[in-house]
Amino acid sequence: MASSIVNVPFQAMKGVDCHYVGLKPSTSSKFSCVKTAIRVPSPRLFVVRASEKHDGPIKKLGLSDAECEAAVVAGNVPEAPPVPPKPAAPAGTPVVPSYPLSRRPRRNRKSPVLRAAFQETQISPANFVYPLFLHEGEEDTPIGAMPGCYRLGWRHGLVEEVAKARDVGVNSVVLFPKVPDALKSPIGEESYNDNGLVPRTIRLLKDKYPDLVIYTDVALDPYNSDGHDGIVREDGVIMNDETTYQLCKQAVSQARAGADVVSPSDMMDGRVGAIREALDAEGFQHVSIMSYTAKFASSFYGPFREALDSNPRFGDKKTYQMNPANYREALVETHEDESEGADILLVKPGLPYLDIIRLLRDNSSLPIAAYQVSGEYSMIKAGGVLKMIDEEKVMMESLMCLRRAGADIILTYFALQAARCLCGEKR
Repeated sequence: MASSIVNVPFQAMKGVDCHYVGLKPSTSSKFSCVKTAIRVPSPRLFVVRASEKHDGPIKKLGLSDAECEAAVVAGNVPEAPPVPPKPAAPAGTPVVPSYPLSRRPRRNRKSPVLRAAFQETQISPANFVYPLFLHEGEEDTPIGAMPGCYRLGWRHGLVEEVAKARDVGVNSVVLFPKVPDALKSPIGEESYNDNGLVPRTIRLLKDKYPDLVIYTDVALDPYNSDGHDGIVREDGVIMNDETTYQLCKQAVSQARAGADVVSPSDMMDGRVGAIREALDAEGFQHVSIMSYTAKFASSFYGPFREALDSNPRFGDKKTYQMNPANYREALVETHEDESEGADILLVKPGLPYLDIIRLLRDNSSLPIAAYQVSGEYSMIKAGGVLKMIDEEKVMMESLMCLRRAGADIILTYFALQAARCLCGEKR
């Protein structure tokens, strides 16, 4: 539509078809108007089409705010796109009266933006603690039962893996050593060797990454020639207090090397209080304790024991780890660990024990950790390889479920892979 800006005397206005836009009398008693070649029934300033493609920016009319408001007041409302038609239902859809529902929860799920706005549980790389296996060798050795996981050489491979994790926001790791058989013994003296594999590794990582948060495992099974978490009496009984004495020395040795959080996973009675006292006596009041509060005698640990070659040489661990059938017993362990000075409470395994995570969350104000163990990891990996499930989607859903149940942090072998997904990287 051709148009031009003209000045006409006020008396001549009736003979001109105009869009009057913010009329202002000039000093010569004339008014400015837009003269158009076509009369339209309902004058419009311009048509807004946000979806149209333009080679450059949309040309503005150059009107002031007051002129735009005056035009709308005068009835010259800009034309916007029409209301979209109601989508048609498939042929044969029954015609039924709308149900008289005052609340329809689906309204808050109808778009990705709304679903994101109302999402109750969030997950980020900061929620992950990355379990890493280390050994004395220089080569990274793949773990057959855990695809994608390795026994990392403590000098090179481990440092490189930590660097990859930090690049995507995972800045917490927990260390698990594969100890040479020649250094194992019935009472696990190597566990508190200040120049052992774990203390050396802590010092190396802290030298390279001072702000890295390092969790350690406090237990005798990697160092015990019997493969148990404690000292074994000749009749097969796991000795509680004597084991705890060794664990205190192990925790102090790890703290001396620079550990931020020591994590007793042994399930000996009273060990949290004893370790707290030992740390404080040596000046390590700042070192936290993450207690394996509810660690069950689970069948999901198999791949982990292969990784560390730490299977019990006889029997099982049912006299110190919890019965998978028990629920209320977790509260007993929770109350004991809280009273003894634990800073973080952990549930292991994770996904099969969501009810226990929620139980601890509802009954304690302390941070709750969940361990997504090796069996959980390996099942998801195997299902993905066999194309039975979408590995990435199941991985992320499983982690979200642990968070939803109440876990503040998650120990998971998926930490690096999941963080890359959250950061938008491709595997």
